[in-house]
Amino acid sequence: MSEIETIFTCQRCGFCCHGETTVSLDDNDQRQMIQCLNLDRDQVKSKYWRLTGTIVQMQTVDGHCIFYDQGCLVHTVRPWRCRQWPLHPSILDDEMNFQIIAESCPGIRAEIGYEEFCRILRRIMTDTAKVSC
Repeated sequence: MSEIETIFTCQRCGFCCHGETTVSLDDNDQRQMIQCLNLDRDQVKSKYWRLTGTIVQMQTVDGHCIFYDQGCLVHTVRPWRCRQWPLHPSILDDEMNFQIIAESCPGIRAEIGYEEFCRILRRIMTDTAKVSC
């Protein structure tokens, strides 16, 4: 079991994919999505993205992300913000954030307790930052 799996294992329930809000896509997210969908940029942009000024986001349809249909259709190249969720740094700031996220995400291993969860998440985030540099 990986260290992340000691605190979280995605159940692919789609709860985080529902709602009218969506995530912004950075250049790398856009590039990976274009490649995964095997379409040109203009096709992906018109069919799947919404633009607000220079901000590129995934569209929402019927109250969920356009890529959610009984699971994420682009899970292997999902945007970094989707990859990060629900292990959001705000969990470390406030136990209430942890409780709210844990109640909405069946993949969170809340039974290990807030302090242990945060200890492991801090270590994961530190190790990830070292790799990213």
